[in-house]
Amino acid sequence: MAAARPSGFRSGALCPQLLVTLAILIIASEACKNVTLHVPSKLDAKKLVGRVNLKECFKSANLIHSSDPDFHILEDGSVYTTNTILLSLEKRSFTILLSNTENQEEKKIFVFLEHQTKVLKKRHTKEKVLRRAKRRWAPIPCSMLENSLGPFPLFLQQVQSDTAQNYTIYYSIRGPGVDQEPRNLFYVERDTGNLYCTRPVDREQYESFQLIAFATTPDGYTPELPLPLLIKIEDENDNYPIFTEETYTFTILENSRVGSTVGQVCATDKDEPDTMHTRLKYSIIGQVPPSPTLFSMHPSTGVITTTSSQLDRELIDKYQLKIKVQDMDGQYFGLQTTSTCIINIGDVNDHLPTFTRISYVTSVKENTVDVEILRVTVEDKDLVNTANWRANYTILKGNENGNFKIVTDPKTNEGILCVVKPLNYEEKQQVIVQIGVVNEAPFSREASSRSAMSTATVTVNVEDEDEGPECNPPIQTVRIKENAAVGITSNGYKAYDPETRSSSGIRYKKLTDPTGWVTVDENTGSIKVFRSLDREAETIRNGIYNITILASDQKGRTCTGTLGIILQDVNDNGPFIPKRQVTICKPTMSSAEIVAVDPDEPINGPPFDFSLESSTSEVQRMWRLEKMNDTATRLSYQNDPAFGKYVVPITVRDRFGLSSVSSLDVTLCDCITENDCTFRADPWTGGGGIQLGKWAILAILLGIALLFCILFTLVCGASQTSKSPKVIPDDLAQQNLIVSNTEAPGDDKVYSVNGFTTQTVGASAQGICGTVGSGVNSGGQTIEMVKGGHQTLESSQRAGHHHTLDSCRGGRVEVDNSRYTYSEWHSFTQPRLGEESIRGHTG
Repeated sequence: MAAARPSGFRSGALCPQLLVTLAILIIASEACKNVTLHVPSKLDAKKLVGRVNLKECFKSANLIHSSDPDFHILEDGSVYTTNTILLSLEKRSFTILLSNTENQEEKKIFVFLEHQTKVLKKRHTKEKVLRRAKRRWAPIPCSMLENSLGPFPLFLQQVQSDTAQNYTIYYSIRGPGVDQEPRNLFYVERDTGNLYCTRPVDREQYESFQLIAFATTPDGYTPELPLPLLIKIEDENDNYPIFTEETYTFTILENSRVGSTVGQVCATDKDEPDTMHTRLKYSIIGQVPPSPTLFSMHPSTGVITTTSSQLDRELIDKYQLKIKVQDMDGQYFGLQTTSTCIINIGDVNDHLPTFTRISYVTSVKENTVDVEILRVTVEDKDLVNTANWRANYTILKGNENGNFKIVTDPKTNEGILCVVKPLNYEEKQQVIVQIGVVNEAPFSREASSRSAMSTATVTVNVEDEDEGPECNPPIQTVRIKENAAVGITSNGYKAYDPETRSSSGIRYKKLTDPTGWVTVDENTGSIKVFRSLDREAETIRNGIYNITILASDQKGRTCTGTLGIILQDVNDNGPFIPKRQVTICKPTMSSAEIVAVDPDEPINGPPFDFSLESSTSEVQRMWRLEKMNDTATRLSYQNDPAFGKYVVPITVRDRFGLSSVSSLDVTLCDCITENDCTFRADPWTGGGGIQLGKWAILAILLGIALLFCILFTLVCGASQTSKSPKVIPDDLAQQNLIVSNTEAPGDDKVYSVNGFTTQTVGASAQGICGTVGSGVNSGGQTIEMVKGGHQTLESSQRAGHHHTLDSCRGGRVEVDNSRYTYSEWHSFTQPRLGEESIRGHTG
């Protein structure tokens, strides 16, 4: 089964009386193949006639020309009519000329237009042109124009099976457009296989249809496989291109350079992509205001750019463009749509603010502060209420004393000139101020084109007013010697009337006088010494004594000032040594630095002379002085004095011989640093002594701890004896308690202990708590219990009777029943031990 329609057949633009076929007959030629188009007898203007394959003929052609002005040829080979054409019975032809302007090569295609009255429903296989050499049951592409005018049913093609030579074949089809939506759009004649379309088709809704053709015998036998048929709906330029927005709005700054991008417009077209029907061209067809022309549009991209740099917002702040988009690559017969583009001109600071006047005159009363005295206005053509319009004012000249300031009123953009520091009419009656103005935003044009700042002059007249007395300068000084006699008079504080520059009629009163040294004359303001002046007093700072004066006029207006009395120094104080306690660590130091000071002025002070002041030669023998500088000397010991405290009197004289004696308490100590040795009173004798170092204190504490251990041992022994009493030998009661000081020589003391016995002896020979007769060594002293009333430490050692705690081990000891308690023994021994300890310490 095969198609009976001619190759390249197009259907869809037929008149009711004529059945139109479009056939392309290819005839071999030297250059390109000739083309024959079967068309209706009437062709309307701007209608598609058919397509010619230009690329097959001449790929590199860049120029297309038609020999007949009634036909226009596009780049894709589409042939359009430019006018309405009525074809006669004869053929009509024209030539398509293809040329390459670069290599001057040319080729021609001859196009023949024919029309016929009808198309046979049944084709004879004997027609030579339409005869198929191959098997006829095969897919044959088929197409039809969208929106075809008919007549309907419209013949598309014929399907035919080779088995029809041997069988009776019935043809049928299925698929979209037949038994699927859109239903009943296509049908096939059962006996002939002719395929028809029943109504127009919109390509934007259905681009193609995939049908399945069947060939069967009357008894249901299927000699052929199902045949797929593709029916492509060819596009017609029936959709207008549409802009994506009804109105475009863009903004560009004024004075932009040529070629600056304003914005881009865009349009869409529902026709078939990548065809002439969707090849769009953009253009500007109108501008308001019409001149000068300042914008251009890229035809392919729709980008709008500037063609001039003379955009001036102050002249025209908005332009309106009428823009057009047209398909068919902008050909005159293409469909077109228009839109509106509004271009706003953005403001830049290309206009400076200028004062409306170049000079101003205003006035202000003297002594007035924080008041507005003038408002100035400026003109600026830039956009209102933007940084390009808002003004910044500044004072250029005439404000050296800081009396004025100028600020901007944010609502009116005016400059407000204010007085921030009072003016004095008596000093200056008129002030001329120069002010300038600029914008908040920097000026956009070149600085050389014009001045970057507008200026104006303001004359400020100062008005006089009746003022009270003026204390100027607020601090005044007088000089008085510190030894001035009581009752002496000196100049005081002076206030004056600013109008008359006179002090007459002004009364004075003392407000503050820390020590009450002076009085103030009410009429003249002079001062009188009331008490003796002392420059070295604690209330004096830097030799100046300050009092506060109140000045008032007859109307009660007042002012206050300070009178500084400069006390001139006299040499009334001798130099002295402020540091009276001196420590010298003999192992590390041989001298100490002595510094003297003089409360008087330096002119009455150093250099100082130091000397030892003593009626005895002992001081001269032990100490010597060595000058270091004008205010210090070095005190050194000599002849190796003993550790202890010494009083060293030193006389210090200033340059004029005025002197004083300072007695220094010098401590010689066995120490490394001064902090290791400080003197304190002796707790036993009440005299002075050296405070022990940390190691000596630690040794004493350890000795005390050991003594408590011994007492604890005795208590333990007493508790054991109460359980198992033993008899102490009679000779034990005759033992003596010997206290010996091992740190220094002294007499051994023997105390009889016949008056008491103890029951703190252990019950067994295991030596749990130590036995009587043991020797105890604590802190350098030895306490022993010795047999016999007159036995000493040495005799005991010679006789071999020296006992220790360890010597109590082994043997049984019997102890006599106790006649005294442990507390009585403790109260008896402790005072005597303390007394001996004191004697050994002082020795």
